[in-house]
Amino acid sequence: MRALKNIFKGEVFDENFLMTIATVGAFAIGEHPEAVAVMLFYQIGEFFQDYAVSRSKKSIADLMDIRPDYANLKINDEVLVFSPEEVEIDDIIVIKPGERIPLDAVVTEGTSSVDTSALTGESLPRSVKAGDEILSGSININSVIEARVIRKYKESTVSRILDLVENAASKKSKSEKFITRFARYYTPAVVAMAAILAFAVPMVSGGSFSQWISRALIFLVISCPCALVISVPLSFFGGIGGASRRGILIKGSNYLESLAMTEIVVFDKTGTLTKGVFEVHGVKPSRNPGSANISGEELLEFAAYAENYSNHPISVSLKKAYGNTIDRKRIGTVEEIAGHGVKAMVDGKTVYAGNNRLMEIFEIGFDSEDIAGTVVHVAINGRYAGHIMISDELKDDSIATIEELKKSGIKKTVILTGDSKSAADSAANLLGADQVYSELLPGDKVDKIEELMKDLSTKGKLVFVGDGINDAPVLARSDIGIAMGGLGSDAAIEAADVVIMTDEPFKVIDAIKISKKTLGIAKQNIIFALAIKALVMILGAAGLANMWAAVFADVGVTFIAVINSMRALVYEDK
Repeated sequence: MRALKNIFKGEVFDENFLMTIATVGAFAIGEHPEAVAVMLFYQIGEFFQDYAVSRSKKSIADLMDIRPDYANLKINDEVLVFSPEEVEIDDIIVIKPGERIPLDAVVTEGTSSVDTSALTGESLPRSVKAGDEILSGSININSVIEARVIRKYKESTVSRILDLVENAASKKSKSEKFITRFARYYTPAVVAMAAILAFAVPMVSGGSFSQWISRALIFLVISCPCALVISVPLSFFGGIGGASRRGILIKGSNYLESLAMTEIVVFDKTGTLTKGVFEVHGVKPSRNPGSANISGEELLEFAAYAENYSNHPISVSLKKAYGNTIDRKRIGTVEEIAGHGVKAMVDGKTVYAGNNRLMEIFEIGFDSEDIAGTVVHVAINGRYAGHIMISDELKDDSIATIEELKKSGIKKTVILTGDSKSAADSAANLLGADQVYSELLPGDKVDKIEELMKDLSTKGKLVFVGDGINDAPVLARSDIGIAMGGLGSDAAIEAADVVIMTDEPFKVIDAIKISKKTLGIAKQNIIFALAIKALVMILGAAGLANMWAAVFADVGVTFIAVINSMRALVYEDK
């Protein structure tokens, strides 16, 4: 019946058609046990295939079972239950112990521990208190907390994750596309070959029609492409699910496959390989002739006021070091000069705060020191005032990430940064990176990526890893763009092909290893299925294989390939 339905839909040459022809033919030539065996074992095989596929899908569904069912909304000291979609920004929600956090929010009252394993793959709970951000999909563990909603449900972390995973299946890998095209031509071809075996060969050789029809039917059963059509997509589906389990969201099978061909890995520095938490460790006012001649306290004050409206980590560190409340009435017009710094009016004076290039643009002489860190130069009314030294720490796993990339066969590791040459070179030496390019604007990073791509082999891929701040153009230009840090930047998430939910660069290693394992499993299935089928098809055509061997070559091979595909769901550190 299924074969007839598919014929009416225009899908003539599928596995149902092949099995129907083989069964009817076997009855027609009096091979009743073989006819029953074909249908019986085919149905048993279908049952186990469906079971294996459903188990794979269920494991991913369980993994992604992070959709919140309700939100406890606090209205006038009364707590009412609403759908998460009905809650607005700035509403106060109450999360009880054991409940899933329904929306992204900031804790306003209470302290607790939060299980984020479903989102980030981190096994240890995170402690949260008033002022900390909590992500939807996490589970509150031990105390009641209240929180102010900062994103609507459609824009929340849990909604984005579900959307990314659900849409991943639509972007097929080259292997999947090959199998689809292969099956489209392969099945009609084997039907034609079976027809030749059944009728043309006995007419030419003068042999028995029943003998050659029997061989043709065996040939048809063997040729069924189920093993390839089911197991290869299932491998990639499992790989995407296994990566999701570790807090690595891959947007499609095509990106998973490309990751396995990585030859060059390029990192942004600040916030990716470093913690992005800057601290002022030196304030040096200039005492050169013609300088602004101000104190260190005044130098830091002018810098903090000039950078007041910026949320860049360096600006935040300056305001933190200043430590006093900023009187915005003292600040006039502010002009941000991308990649260089700011020009601001403070107390009626024109203040310049930024890097070497900013000073060069406005033709201001400055102290040039070889400092292993970030330097912010300050000038007032065109006169140099001095510089502030800021440092940033490497993340705990950054050195191990570069080392492991080299061990795994990556040809080149590169760092791109807008930071000073001395700071960039110091970080690159500590990390052991092959190349480093410093003092780059966002547009310069794209140019460097294009230069590096010339060094790739024909099939090689370039991966760029960034934290999302000013990285969207480079993420989009790379072969595979990886955004780190828990869905922090909307633009980066849109541009990236892979999203790492935590701030751990080492998960880039996990992503590449998962991709290689998945691609290896898919190739194993293709080679195994084609080799067994080719061998048994030859034996069947020569009369050396019976229907039982044919059933194994179809159902048995498919079952083995599907079970092998399920290995892609599991990834263990080695």
